Amino acid sequence: MTNDYFIFVPAYNVERKLCEVLSKIEESVLSRAHVLVIDDGSRDGTAAAYQKFIESDYLNTSEDEDNLKNRFEYLKFEKNKGYGAVVKKGLKKGLASGAAFIACLHGDGQYPAEKLGEFFEEMENRNLDVLQGSRLAIAGNAKRGGMPLYKRLGGRALTKIENKAFRVKLTDRHSGFIVYSSRFLKTVDLDSLSKSFDIDLELISLADAQNFAIAELPIPTCYDGEKSNVNVVSYGMRVLRQVWRRKKKG
Repeated sequence: MTNDYFIFVPAYNVERKLCEVLSKIEESVLSRAHVLVIDDGSRDGTAAAYQKFIESDYLNTSEDEDNLKNRFEYLKFEKNKGYGAVVKKGLKKGLASGAAFIACLHGDGQYPAEKLGEFFEEMENRNLDVLQGSRLAIAGNAKRGGMPLYKRLGGRALTKIENKAFRVKLTDRHSGFIVYSSRFLKTVDLDSLSKSFDIDLELISLADAQNFAIAELPIPTCYDGEKSNVNVVSYGMRVLRQVWRRKKKG
């Protein structure tokens, strides 16, 4: 089965949200995609939630011989390896699949699965290499979506600093809702990238340095009281280190 799109879903203790996230992927996207859920050593019922989704009526409504269930795959790390390891695995699997575009969709419901079709279409129509979802492009959007004040202020401050260092100016460099072209990813040594959450920034930095086409689209913000796995201070320091490296290279 050849697919134009590959969607990988980082999933760590997301039993409460996983079914909802997967069910929001539109059938028009699924008809051209393969979806890989990567369970990063969850200790809750994430695996059971995935199985519940696979057995749900949502996947039994199509009369197409290409059963929608075959579009989904589940992979579990027995031990928690961290976000960077999940992203590397997802990107490698995406490249191996032969898909033209590879998307990261978090399993905790923080990002809009229903927007994937719009993002893939934008990638195709504009011949883009990186397309990031921005929660800050529309004034007041992040606050209405429940993003904590410290994240809004911190994100804006870091993005302002980063924009001084990078070629392409963005409004939100810290969103994990990103679609990549395989054309760009084939130029990247994935194994050399960060093991942590700043892997997203590293990838965008590499694309920026090599003059690949980067853009953003606004997305809604959805914070539902979930506990963040990001250490804000250490993440901020790693971001500043990325900026320093970029400035040093000129």
